[in-house]
Amino acid sequence: MTGTSSSVDDGLWSAIGDPTRRRILDLLLADGGGTASSLSRQLPVTRQAVAKHLDVLDRAGLVRSTTAGREKRCEVDAAQLERAADQLAAVGRTWDRRLQRIKAIAEAIETTRRS
Repeated sequence: MTGTSSSVDDGLWSAIGDPTRRRILDLLLADGGGTASSLSRQLPVTRQAVAKHLDVLDRAGLVRSTTAGREKRCEVDAAQLERAADQLAAVGRTWDRRLQRIKAIAEAIETTRRS
């Protein structure tokens, strides 16, 4: 991973960008998995809304689902979540370098003004 914006999976981050989906991921991680029904009991949204959020997370590869009776049981895909964390770290490193360059430019301007 190079740390440039082209290495960031926009679909993945779009899925993670929603606060309800982040809460769903938290719950799935804490509980070791869950269904739309079990998750909706812990969230201020309907079972149907949770199911839609789970579909988005599934398309992004963040959750895997298996059929459990009449419902789908979902679990977090640890490898994809780790990939997201790696991407976030790369973006952080890129911004750290950019901020260091901005700081150096600002310090050079300040030094020139004092001279």
